[in-house]
Order: sequence, then C-alpha cells, then structure tokens
Amino acid sequence: MDKKYNDFIGDMMQDNQDDYKNLPGKGKPLPKENVKMDTFQRFQKTVKDSGFLPPWLELQKEIAALLQTAETESDLDEINLKIRKHNRICPNPMQKNLISLSNLEKAKKIW
Repeated sequence: MDKKYNDFIGDMMQDNQDDYKNLPGKGKPLPKENVKMDTFQRFQKTVKDSGFLPPWLELQKEIAALLQTAETESDLDEINLKIRKHNRICPNPMQKNLISLSNLEKAKKIW
C-alpha cells in the first residue's frame, strides 16, 4: 500500500541517508543534567551561560548607572523615560516607581 500522506522530511532523509550515518555524538548517552531539567530549564541555563540578558535587565543596569550620577531635574526626566520603558517590557513584579529629587537618595540604594 502506498503512503496516504506527504512526508517531505522523511523523503529527504531517505534520499540522503549517507549524510546521517556519521553524525557527531551519535550513540552517546545524553549528559545527566539534560535528563534532570525540562526543556525550559535547559533553555534558561544555556541562555545564562552564553551571557544573554533580557532587554529589561540591560535597561535596569543602565538606569542604575545613570542614577549614581544624577543631580538635576533634567537628569531625572531622562531616567524616568527609561523607567517607563523598563516598566513596559519587564515582568509586573519587577516594575519600579518614577524618581524625583525628593526620593533620589533612596532610589540610589534601591536600584
């Protein structure tokens, strides 16, 4: 009986069997750490090991650095724009309040 469906990937692999015979790592057991973690946990570990930071964390570090040198109201306006952007892209529990001259010293400690 012929196939009742189109298996394009299977057909390509069948046509190119020699390319799949000597793949690196074929027949080797998986590392134990791969078996312990689910897919999302492995992804998080790989991303962390490669040094990737989400955009909102990069922005948070930038805001913290700007806060240390902020002195005027115009400095705070620029920082508050970045805080608004940070709050739009970060998870809800990580959102921060805007900063004024009256709470600048406290914000320097928090950030």
